[in-house]
Amino acid sequence: MGLFDDLSRFLENRLEEFLRNNPHLELEALLEQLREQEEDTLKLIADLQLQEKRSQDEILSTAQEIQRWHIRVQKAKNAGREDLATAASEREAALLREGNQRWGHMQGLKERINQSQELLRKIQQRRQEVQAKAAEAQTAREQAQTPQRFETSGWSNKTSNYSSGSDDLEEKFRSWETQDELEQMKRNLGK
Repeated sequence: MGLFDDLSRFLENRLEEFLRNNPHLELEALLEQLREQEEDTLKLIADLQLQEKRSQDEILSTAQEIQRWHIRVQKAKNAGREDLATAASEREAALLREGNQRWGHMQGLKERINQSQELLRKIQQRRQEVQAKAAEAQTAREQAQTPQRFETSGWSNKTSNYSSGSDDLEEKFRSWETQDELEQMKRNLGK
């Protein structure tokens, strides 16, 4: 486990160093994260609005049922059928309670829509800020790289052929690595 922990720490340190040296990539990652949050929030708002529409339809349907039963209560009372009038009144009261619950649910949906829209505004504002920083970083990076663009000889030296066997640097490294291996073997034998 120690080897994996060491490797993990090494890779994390290298990644942090890389991001410090390339802050534009960190900004790009943040922008992508904000795009995903914006997309998720838009989907949530659309879903909540669909639920609100269904809730409104259910409330309208319940209101029509309440009206129908209210008329029946009046008919039964006018006809002297107190048994039917009482039962119809109970049904009307149950529908009123159901309508109130649906109304409360719809109000909760409206509140969640408002909160989600506020969150969307904040995400969009944050995304604009990060895009501005990314643009500044890009401009600064381009300005910093312009004078250095051709200073790296390894990139601009196209005539070298490093695949040939006569590469001096390759020979020096092979010699050094062989010497290092011999030294390591001597130390191991001496133990």
